[in-house]
Amino acid sequence: MKHILTFLTIIVVATGLTAQTEKIVPSTISKVTVYAQGAQVFETSNYSVGKGITKVIIEGVSPTIDANSLQVKATGAVVLLDSKYSVYYPTPEEVKLEGLPLAVRKSILVLEDSIDVVNYGIRTIQDEIDLLQSTKNILASNGAIRGQGKVNDSIQLLKEAIEYYNTKMSEINLRLQKLNRSKNDQVEIQTKMNERLVALQNHQSSLGGDDKPLGPIHRITVTLSAEDLAKGKLDISYLVSQAGWVPIYDLRSELGTSSINLSYKAQVFQNTGVDWNDVRLNISTNNPYQNKTKPTLHPWYIDYNYYAQQVRDDYQRKQKALSYDYEESAQAPSAYGVGSEMDAVTADQFVQVVQQMISAEFQIDLPYSIKSNNEQHMVLVKNVDLKADYNYYAVPKYDNGVYLVAQLSKLDELQLVPAKANIFFDGSYVGETYLDPNTMDDTLQLSLGKDPNIMVKRTLQKKEYKEKIVGTKLERIYAYTIQTKNMKSTNIDLIVQDQIPITQNADIEIEVLESSKGTIDALTGAIEWRIPLKAGTEKELILKYKILSDKDKNLPVQ
Repeated sequence: MKHILTFLTIIVVATGLTAQTEKIVPSTISKVTVYAQGAQVFETSNYSVGKGITKVIIEGVSPTIDANSLQVKATGAVVLLDSKYSVYYPTPEEVKLEGLPLAVRKSILVLEDSIDVVNYGIRTIQDEIDLLQSTKNILASNGAIRGQGKVNDSIQLLKEAIEYYNTKMSEINLRLQKLNRSKNDQVEIQTKMNERLVALQNHQSSLGGDDKPLGPIHRITVTLSAEDLAKGKLDISYLVSQAGWVPIYDLRSELGTSSINLSYKAQVFQNTGVDWNDVRLNISTNNPYQNKTKPTLHPWYIDYNYYAQQVRDDYQRKQKALSYDYEESAQAPSAYGVGSEMDAVTADQFVQVVQQMISAEFQIDLPYSIKSNNEQHMVLVKNVDLKADYNYYAVPKYDNGVYLVAQLSKLDELQLVPAKANIFFDGSYVGETYLDPNTMDDTLQLSLGKDPNIMVKRTLQKKEYKEKIVGTKLERIYAYTIQTKNMKSTNIDLIVQDQIPITQNADIEIEVLESSKGTIDALTGAIEWRIPLKAGTEKELILKYKILSDKDKNLPVQ
């Protein structure tokens, strides 16, 4: 007997330990880290559980959650057994007329009676439709109509059968059309009545009563085990889609200053199904949906293309067979062009380039409220003054205007991401540019527009142009004058850029005869002059060069 009592006690204790209770607790979104694509949502919730295993349920989670990204931490004297995301479909509660106003209850009862009448009418019409369909089938399968029996022996009987068939079928079809039209009208009335009935039954919730969601509920269930009464806090985080941010920059410069103000802003948007109310925002340049896998190199095999060689050989054999002159046929162009070979496949066609950006996270100290409506909200990420060097540039070969250019350095320290930038100079909107830290140099050149008080003009000196034959060569001499003038009241430094032609053909010779001490880049042919111009002064530059080429070949020079 003692052993039996002990066994029963163990069963009762084990049953008590494995019994699970459910408890729904509220939660608050405390912080959101917005990525270039997606967002990390951080929620907090306080719980209080009794002894045993308790399932703590948090409802109202975003339906765009990535279940694999769910993380839960718990404080308190509990053991965190499990956490999962699920969708719960509540069972609709039966409508109780007692809780509705008297007028609404009367309307519901009258409407339900009317729906019963309409349903009876629809069934009556359907019964008549079924009867007429059966009659049509009997007529169509009758032996007289199908040419069976004695009707074949009498033209008069056949004529009467056909007339009867046509008359009855016309009557039946006409009746069926009217019945189907009447049935459709009754079904439409029935649908509207049912919609009205649902609206009346939901009258209590529309008045601000017990407003329980009827649709699916997205929730997180955290399973906790406690040896005694316990309470603590749950820290929950998960990734959601349908959110992100778009960077935008404002570059502002004032005349007489040596710096440019950079406003780094983020246009944050979200359509996750849950509003973010008074949350702390973090703006991150990371993209969790971006590929994080390093590309792998596989063996790269090369070999001769025997098929292509066979095609060329077959083509040449056919040419020789069709020609009487062996030498002429041997010089016939191949299928791939004269003297050409099929290019080998290069390695870059098999390599996938994965470009990772440096991740940075900007913590915003101000609370923001962003509704789930996909509207963009401007968030200031950073505002910094950058040291700028100002220079005047002119490229008179293409444009006689002189442009004020600001040079910004050390932009890599700002953790910028590619985006457009609005440019403002002296309070006026100048235009926009594009900042791309992946392609630009350490120094960004920012054009602020033309200065009308500086003049530059490039003129071809026709008198200096010479063209003559030297042996088998054609010699041409080009000469240009570049006039510069400073009409400002202050001294400036002007950078003038031009170029001379370059060639990779050894038969063409290019020689600079005069460059007014400009700096020449032998690789690109670019020439640059740095000219200090005092207020009200002007200066002239000379560019003169010679081109020597084969006199029998056309060499266009612009």
